[in-house]
Amino acid sequence: MLAMLAGMVFALGAGAQSFSIGTDLVSRYVWRGTDFGQSASLQPSLVFDSHRLEIGTWASYSISSDGADANEHDVWIALNFPAGSFGSVTAGVTDYYFPSPDAADFFDLSGNGEGSHMFEPFVAYAGPKTIPVTLFLAVFAHNDPDHSLYFEAGIPVRVDNVILELTAGSVLNRSAVYGTDEFSIVNLGFAVAKDLRISEAFAVPLTVSYVLNPHLERSFLVAGFSIGL
Repeated sequence: MLAMLAGMVFALGAGAQSFSIGTDLVSRYVWRGTDFGQSASLQPSLVFDSHRLEIGTWASYSISSDGADANEHDVWIALNFPAGSFGSVTAGVTDYYFPSPDAADFFDLSGNGEGSHMFEPFVAYAGPKTIPVTLFLAVFAHNDPDHSLYFEAGIPVRVDNVILELTAGSVLNRSAVYGTDEFSIVNLGFAVAKDLRISEAFAVPLTVSYVLNPHLERSFLVAGFSIGL
């Protein structure tokens, strides 16, 4: 696999490579309308970008030991296909790994809900500046007997010089992962980001998100700080 990835990096342009690192501190880890861990979480990330190829890893670790069962460490690989004035399309796959205290071994790739990995192929569309809509479609293809299918749409809206990132997400089938019996809307909300200025030369981005899960009849207000290089 490493040899294959190295070959893809070389083929897609070794001259345009970059690494980015960062970490978020969030008051809650809310993923697609569900609270994981019910605790503040630290979420580091490392991303390698080479031309149209992106390889990244992201994790979420509960600050409270009671939320350790919700710990998560993901790896993804994606290819971006620019479409000029029509925007761009990205296709890839994410490996969700859950290193909870009682989790299966890292190399246990068994399915039917027994292994520690879930694989989710996805495709995403980002519109041009004139129509900046985003669309996302993903399916759990491994370790999920229901093959949960998730669709999300987003669009930025300017209100009084502030950008609201509006999001609407739904599960398209019965899913034990999301707790649905049929098509259900599970993720409605918006996010606002502003810089929290510490000094003349240093500011930390602060994001506050309102999330409503109509299916579970639960809402969340999540705050997060981001530091990235």
